[in-house]
Amino acid sequence: MITRSRAGASPAAVDHFPDLVRKRPSFLRRFLIATAISSGAVLVAGGGAALAADEFDAEGAINSLATATNLLWVILGASLVIFMQAGFALVETGFCRAKHAAHVVATNFAIFGLGFIGFFFIGFPLAFGGFSYSAFGLDAPIGGSLVGSGEWVFLWKGGWALSGGGITPALIGFFLYMVAFMDTVATIPTGSMAERWKWGSFVVWGFFCGAVYYPLMAAWTWGGGWLSQTWSSMNLGAGYVDFAGSGVVHAVGGVAAFAGAKVIGARIGKFDKDGNPRAIPGHHIPMAMLGTFILLFGWFGFNAASTFAATDVQFAVVATNTAIAGAFGGVVAMFWITKRTGKPDPGMMANGMLAGLVAITAPCAFVAPWAAAVIGCIAAVLVIESVFFVERTLKLDDPVGAISVHGVGGMFGTLCVGIFANGSYGAGWNLSDSEGVEGIIKGDWGQLGAQALGVAVIIVVLGGISYSFFKIQDTISKKMGKGGIRSSEEDEVMGLDLPEMGVYAYPEFVKS
Repeated sequence: MITRSRAGASPAAVDHFPDLVRKRPSFLRRFLIATAISSGAVLVAGGGAALAADEFDAEGAINSLATATNLLWVILGASLVIFMQAGFALVETGFCRAKHAAHVVATNFAIFGLGFIGFFFIGFPLAFGGFSYSAFGLDAPIGGSLVGSGEWVFLWKGGWALSGGGITPALIGFFLYMVAFMDTVATIPTGSMAERWKWGSFVVWGFFCGAVYYPLMAAWTWGGGWLSQTWSSMNLGAGYVDFAGSGVVHAVGGVAAFAGAKVIGARIGKFDKDGNPRAIPGHHIPMAMLGTFILLFGWFGFNAASTFAATDVQFAVVATNTAIAGAFGGVVAMFWITKRTGKPDPGMMANGMLAGLVAITAPCAFVAPWAAAVIGCIAAVLVIESVFFVERTLKLDDPVGAISVHGVGGMFGTLCVGIFANGSYGAGWNLSDSEGVEGIIKGDWGQLGAQALGVAVIIVVLGGISYSFFKIQDTISKKMGKGGIRSSEEDEVMGLDLPEMGVYAYPEFVKS
């Protein structure tokens, strides 16, 4: 069983409790004083015995309030992350062509429920059956190890379909937060495979991602599995550290996006006869930009709420570092793409901001603001160069840049923990003896080793699993006479809205 080691309720919450009363409006202050006086009179009338028997446990009450507040913080964070699904839907739909718009937005809508169901029945216990964290009331794990033991746990068990003994509000709230992260992973390939992914094949991916794919990496890291314990088994820093998911979420989704794009092939007309990429403009750039702003807003739940405690004031550092990286990423992307092409491409500006947000997600709690700015700047350049490399060298078609934003940006952000972590936060992380997570700027090369190992696992193991999934699914579909996971050429040329969804996104634009 693993108990996540993070900062819990701050003693400052107790020390400054009287200040909360003093700062209330005067009428409320007078009410509290009058209540105290009247209560005192009753106690005096009742005698000293009554006072002793009914003595108020102020510390216990404050701790209970802190726990409830922290659980509320987790739920608010989950709500923000779930709202990010709207941002993904707008970004991907805007960057695709109008004739596919209903299909693309429908994949972003349906993936929430598909992945959710898989995670509810199977994925959550596999990933977090051995997890507990007392700051928001999850005092004991719901289960234990399923595969492996000690420092080498690979899968967990307990709480299948959120049923059985030990199901508490804290556990259910934690499930809601984690299912939101899972859906981000499931959504990412819908961008790289957009405009030619057969609906039935997409549906199978949604269940698979929620039930098996995402839970594997989650179990090995956040769930307390073997990668988190490399501080003990391999003497690597504080073990694999990823505050909110540059690796566990974004890079894992990014390698799946790469695998899916590789198996499904490029859109018709994307490459000329010599293999040179052609531009296929999206139909609604303002929609994509609006989606980017929604994602920026939701990212504060993604990152800041990953403290799992409003009483852990490090959330202020996390939120600010998140905004810094996003801002620097967007601006540097504007200048870099202008240098490369002569124009400040709005799509690249959006992807630059998203790359900064993805990259800061793992190190956001462990780095100084200056480092967050540097991370955002580097991520913006990386994503632009990666988009060119993926298209021109690898000859892969990624309509929204998901491989570059999430895959490359996520891996870079994962490594940034081992580079820029300054040791000011993360004491006891992963139940280690660390006094704070430190990267090479503090002389700890072991942490970079733990992060690099995590990246290698994502590329080799998760990349291999996702490629095998799409390849096997495609092969089986072809052998069954259903044509594989890709839509027919006729449907793709017409647009997937009518043949796949039965409706047009913009019927007034369609000419008979």
